[in-house]
Amino acid sequence: MASGNILALEDNNFNQVINETNVPLLVDFWAAWCGPCKMIAPVVEEVAVEFEEKIKVGKLNVDENQSVPGSLKVNSIPTLIIFKDGKEVERSVGYKTKDEIRRWLTKHL
Repeated sequence: MASGNILALEDNNFNQVINETNVPLLVDFWAAWCGPCKMIAPVVEEVAVEFEEKIKVGKLNVDENQSVPGSLKVNSIPTLIIFKDGKEVERSVGYKTKDEIRRWLTKHL
């Protein structure tokens, strides 16, 4: 479900990706059955293209990968988390518009 600009994250590659990424990383925690996740997915993809030179974007399916969401206490989806230097800096839970996500991301560039 990841497009060309979006990293497919899993329990087994998550820590490596967040620790090796030298720009802010936006991670979308989602599931196929989640209505709001389906609504936010195209918005996340548009943001990935728009901010391509400034951030990286990844998606992690919480049904297929439960260790990482559990360790991060991701209890509701969609949850968007921004990581910098391997650490969580901010999270957003629930649907957000493209403008809301854009403003939220810009604070961390």
